[in-house]
Amino acid sequence: MPLVIKKRMTQNENTQRILVVDDEEDICEIIEFNLRKAGYDVTSVLSVEEAVSLKPSENFDLILLDIMLGGVSGLSFAKVMREDYKSNIPIIFVTALDTEEDILKGFKTGGDDYISKPFSVSELVARVGAVLNRYKVASNISNIEEQLKLKWQKVDKEFSSAGEHSAEGGRYDGKYGGELIPKSKKKEKERIQIDGLKLYIKEHRVFVDDEEVTLTPKEIDILILLCKNPNRYYSRKEILKHVWKKENFVIHRTVDVHIARIRKKLGRMSELIKNRSGYGYMVNQDDIPPKSS
Repeated sequence: MPLVIKKRMTQNENTQRILVVDDEEDICEIIEFNLRKAGYDVTSVLSVEEAVSLKPSENFDLILLDIMLGGVSGLSFAKVMREDYKSNIPIIFVTALDTEEDILKGFKTGGDDYISKPFSVSELVARVGAVLNRYKVASNISNIEEQLKLKWQKVDKEFSSAGEHSAEGGRYDGKYGGELIPKSKKKEKERIQIDGLKLYIKEHRVFVDDEEVTLTPKEIDILILLCKNPNRYYSRKEILKHVWKKENFVIHRTVDVHIARIRKKLGRMSELIKNRSGYGYMVNQDDIPPKSS
């Protein structure tokens, strides 16, 4: 009989819920025991079909996913979650496939982290916590930015009827919280454009060939960093320092995941982003990709 461990209901609604998808029962039991010990609510299933029936995007906060499953593979499941269901639920691959090609394939499919078997239990628990913390911070930032955006739109609308310039000769700009900006105040560069790629820094908005592209806050921060200083390589360590600053448990591989997602979303302009082994990533503004005919 296949092992299906039903979802355990917890009294604390704030407990984070983990879905484990692995066809090895002993692996499921080890992961469950240690994650529950760390305070998580854990459910295990042996196949993708069982996982889909649990509606993971609605009922879980993170998926630990094996790649080599009977039937539908873990990679196929991750691809469906990202592309068909448009789900941003964090996915960590836990698999015996450990070549560089396998790892990169996992990240390109939508994985947030990759743990090779056999694994350290303490490392697995730490990585689960790190990924969940990153998503929590990104979600909070997105909510705050959306609230500020709505506030600025409201303020701009209220002042637009009164005219752009004040009696004192200054200029009102709602993006500065309703300040009166003197003419003499030097404005920071608010927009970067490299051919069909446009970045509006303060608004955190990105356009490719006049079509808006949806990026996460961290993805936009990385793109702004590279575009502000084109033709200059940034190592993974430098990008982590600029973008994640003092956040704990962030590994260098996280940069590769975000860069892969940025490239996927930028279409033809993704070719601007170059990487070189031992150097890192850069935006090459001298190598403009042609528009498709």
